[in-house]
Amino acid sequence: MTDIGAPRTGVAPGRETAVDDAVPAITFDRVGVSYGRGQKATRALIDFNLRVAVGETVALLGPSGSGKSTALNALAGFVRPTTGAVRLAGRDVTDLPPAKRGIGVVLQSYALFPHMRVADNVAFGLKSARVPRRELATRVGEALDMVGMSAYGKRLPRELSGGQQQRIAIARALAIRPRVLLLDEPLAALDAQLRQSMLTELQRLKEALPDTAMLYVTHDQSEALALADRIVVMNDARLMDVDTAENLWKRPPTSFTAAFLGGANLIPCTVGRVIGTAALVGVAHKTVSAEAPQPAVGRTDWAPGSKALLCIRPHAIRVVGLGDRDALRANVTAAVWRGAHTRLVLSVHGLPDQLIDVDVPGAVAFATGSEIGLRFPEPAGVLVQAPS
Repeated sequence: MTDIGAPRTGVAPGRETAVDDAVPAITFDRVGVSYGRGQKATRALIDFNLRVAVGETVALLGPSGSGKSTALNALAGFVRPTTGAVRLAGRDVTDLPPAKRGIGVVLQSYALFPHMRVADNVAFGLKSARVPRRELATRVGEALDMVGMSAYGKRLPRELSGGQQQRIAIARALAIRPRVLLLDEPLAALDAQLRQSMLTELQRLKEALPDTAMLYVTHDQSEALALADRIVVMNDARLMDVDTAENLWKRPPTSFTAAFLGGANLIPCTVGRVIGTAALVGVAHKTVSAEAPQPAVGRTDWAPGSKALLCIRPHAIRVVGLGDRDALRANVTAAVWRGAHTRLVLSVHGLPDQLIDVDVPGAVAFATGSEIGLRFPEPAGVLVQAPS
């Protein structure tokens, strides 16, 4: 299992009982989910281990079919694990129905009841939990205030924008005062401007709910980087890597995480001299410096002469003149303007069958086939072990 990080203290307003920070809010203990039987069974989640601390926000990040939504559904009780156990605050809830888990869930589709007014939608979970009638209006008002929708209680969902409907879905999840909040691609259905606005709202909510653990499923790395204390990178139904957003960005443990989180260039290199966490590596007939992070448990050291990958982000590489000292030579195969920068796809001399991406600020014209010079940063990047 992974380290849950530093515990958080304090009890949010409205909590009836204190939160025990020593016990993880969420525990996945070797959870597996399969559909079907025998050799034809589809393994949707394989040996998934994770602990989430009280007040911690963890993002499950990965491509479609990676198992991230399956993990969330197993925690919510929408699917039953084939193997392993799910625990909330130390309590085994593997066989407990969803309504008895006390979890707030926000879905991509909002799942609002179209015939109910906003206040009734928000009150639905409270009524299911048999909250006394005299408390309903207060609890609904508190939840709507938290998402800035207190003036919309009498409207129907069809009278709201997509962003407003998503706020109501979040209010409904928060009304039951959950210790665990699950969000499954909550911003995917929104346009870019609304997505940014809602991301800001979620950041505010995170600060306002210091005792609520959040599990946030997304395929959008910008959302994960903005919200998560830790990121779980998933692929092919397995947990690939887990760490803080900063560590995964700066020192990705695997080539998959390096490429998926930020679209890093992974350039083949040969390890030379290594002293501590500094290394000299050979790239395209040149020697450059690199960071050599401590290998994870079960992975080999950076042995001199071994093959590795040099992870360099596209924005870190500079375009220079061909006469610049130590410049690498490259040919432009494509140039695409992306507003704030121009993405160049380059074929570097000395790196056969290897294309690298470089981001140049602004709108810059580069003719296809033209030759340019490149300079790597200092150090050039971080070493990542090549796939075996």
